[in-house]
Amino acid sequence: MSTPKTPDPGLLIISILSAQWDAFWPALLERLEERFGPADDVCEPFVFDQTGYYDAELGTPITRRIVSFQKLQPLDELADIKLFTNTLEQQYGDSNKRLFNLDPGFITLQSLVLATGKNFSHRIYLKEGIWADLTMIWQKKQWVVFPWTFPDYAGDAMKSRLTKLRQSYKSTLSKPRT
Repeated sequence: MSTPKTPDPGLLIISILSAQWDAFWPALLERLEERFGPADDVCEPFVFDQTGYYDAELGTPITRRIVSFQKLQPLDELADIKLFTNTLEQQYGDSNKRLFNLDPGFITLQSLVLATGKNFSHRIYLKEGIWADLTMIWQKKQWVVFPWTFPDYAGDAMKSRLTKLRQSYKSTLSKPRT
């Protein structure tokens, strides 16, 4: 029989896609920090061109920022975090278009899990219309992708960014917690 144990908290990351950064940044970052505490790492926008899926809604050219937060979060809060980010998307957008797309997820020593409102065969239902997407796993000192891993996450540039964040997370875990 297995004995239930609460896992280490995860490193919360939020991927932000937009073509209109001037319309909401840094106000959005302030809202995120109000909810999740100070940002630990905020990368500069980089090109998002692996798909045209968001072009009609967000405009072009779309760029992405990845934000991580100093305070580690309990893994079982992923659905609540996604529901909060959905609310932010609605507050900043109108009935037809969003200014940005927010994709929260957790980096742990073992994996990257993103939250989504869309079901698929490999996703696990959490609650209130939110699923967990096992996007990549960490194995043999590298990110391993799956057939369903989003192409932009499967690229070397994204994996390099995520490796840096995982290293920071690993360092944080090794420090005594108060």
